[in-house]
Amino acid sequence: MFHIELEQDGRWIAEVPELPGVMVYGKNRREAIAKAEALALRVLADRIEHGEEIPALDGIFQEVA
Repeated sequence: MFHIELEQDGRWIAEVPELPGVMVYGKNRREAIAKAEALALRVLADRIEHGEEIPALDGIFQEVA
């Protein structure tokens, strides 16, 4: 599970600490969360494509013979 940390300084900032580089800004809380989730999924997809292991995803996929 990944966590989204939120902060407000006139705009909303959302960050996923477990994925370095996943930090976004939004006009409101909902937009910031949506952008953080979308960016996190892109980062995870890129890591999977490049063969990197992602411990948080262990056990999600199962091979079927």
